[in-house]
Amino acid sequence: MPEDIRARQRTGTGLGLLLALVLGAVLLTALPKDDDPQDAGDCIPHTVGAWSADERLTGEFARYGDDATRADDWTGGDGTHSVRLPDGRVLWLFSDTYLGQVYAPPNPVGESFAWRDTTAPLVRNSAVLMREGRLETTLATPLFPDPGPNQWRWPVAARVEPREPGSDERVVRVLLWVRTAGAAPWIYGMPTATEVATLSLPDLRVESITKVFDQQLVPDASRRVLFGTTLIKEEGWTYVFGGDDGQAASRPVSSAYAARVPEGRLGEPAAWQYWNGSTWASGARPAPVLGNQHRRTGVGSAFSVVRKNGTYVLFTMAAGTAGLTTVTSYWACSPTGPWHGPTRHLNAALPDGEVAAYNPQVHAELSSGGRLVLSYDVNWLEPTAAAAQLNRNVSLYRPRFVTLTLKPLK
Repeated sequence: MPEDIRARQRTGTGLGLLLALVLGAVLLTALPKDDDPQDAGDCIPHTVGAWSADERLTGEFARYGDDATRADDWTGGDGTHSVRLPDGRVLWLFSDTYLGQVYAPPNPVGESFAWRDTTAPLVRNSAVLMREGRLETTLATPLFPDPGPNQWRWPVAARVEPREPGSDERVVRVLLWVRTAGAAPWIYGMPTATEVATLSLPDLRVESITKVFDQQLVPDASRRVLFGTTLIKEEGWTYVFGGDDGQAASRPVSSAYAARVPEGRLGEPAAWQYWNGSTWASGARPAPVLGNQHRRTGVGSAFSVVRKNGTYVLFTMAAGTAGLTTVTSYWACSPTGPWHGPTRHLNAALPDGEVAAYNPQVHAELSSGGRLVLSYDVNWLEPTAAAAQLNRNVSLYRPRFVTLTLKPLK
């Protein structure tokens, strides 16, 4: 497979495009301010400053995954996202997840690795709760059932928002990527649709799942767009970023896209607006906000965006073979760009073996004091050997964390 596709595909990265949404009359009432959330006076170029490994967080997932007192919970996964709940707990969401029990080293071939039996269950998604920095429990898996035969759901970004605009009741809204089994190059599934799940609080019961962006009729699967790899909350809007599966078509990089939804309405398809290249519009065909295959600029299908004062910073894997090991960043004064970069790189620490890093995600609920917590996932590169390698060394298929700062770009 070309470049970093093998690592990227497992994160559920990929997306496409097709939608005919009609703007209902309800949308005419109480829309947020229409201006983009930017202040040119506050927007200055930023890049990655200092960074260091966050051994505490990385170690906490190792501790929890290796705990042999439980045999039916999370022991490894990818697609790492998180959201802080109103009671202070943090809900961690994962895509493909190993359950089962972990055994102390040596493994069956004599290596000094903790290991899983080859019969350990693999589920398509999971959720783990953390309280005061300590992982406590895995919710019933899979949290989000398969939508149909040969289809599955991968959770991505989530936020707590009003059940409806103006409501005092809060719910958790989780963006889901639906993928459908397919032949090569779609060995990890073809991008199919973006959905939004509504979870009740505080019990986190799945109340409903709504399809908000259907891509099944887009003939070129590499052009299908899935939204939800990252969210930005600003001035009454939730800005939702997405990407396509450019790597599957052997293009150098994927493209990034942007949508926005009024607060409290993530689960309403008619409330979504898409950036069409010149304005926000309902039912529009999204236009890329970042991605140029000729200049080799763009994103991996899973990336993350944060806002620092008036500047937006996007973290993604680098283009080309560097994307197996290297996180890079772009900056802009608006969610729609223009995006500038790539700027300074961050080299992800990796274990030994044929492995790669992917899916860099900033965890705002754990970030403070000007320091950002960023995770990246790790996987075995060769798909046919991945399951065996991930079971013989359970530490491979778990998130790693770094803490970093942003600084003005000189």
